[in-house]
Amino acid sequence: MSSPLTAFLQLGLVPPVTFPTDSRYYGFSTLTYVTPTGQSISYLAQRIVPQPGAANFATVAQHTVVQGDRLDLIAAKYLGDPLMFWLICDANGAIRPESLIATPGTVLAITMPQGVPGGPSAQ
Repeated sequence: MSSPLTAFLQLGLVPPVTFPTDSRYYGFSTLTYVTPTGQSISYLAQRIVPQPGAANFATVAQHTVVQGDRLDLIAAKYLGDPLMFWLICDANGAIRPESLIATPGTVLAITMPQGVPGGPSAQ
């Protein structure tokens, strides 16, 4: 027997999940897996982290990590939005965000996706 939510989804009564434009999951869809027992399980499509330095990034600035730095504050300073910290993670090949700020002196590339115009570049 399916759940009421599953029934609503199948009837199109619940809108699909959409992510805001500043989300790393913007444009990604949700998929559904049906188990052998017929249960539907929704999940987010896999997101592949781009290779650092790839042509799909436009460099905005560099930031040298100091003790106490936080990625959200670095993103707010250079990109104007603390929720864009994931762009810094992608540009530096970080799967674990905290690894980027663990060692003072580390130089981070601050980037925007290629094709995104400008972006603040506070120094």
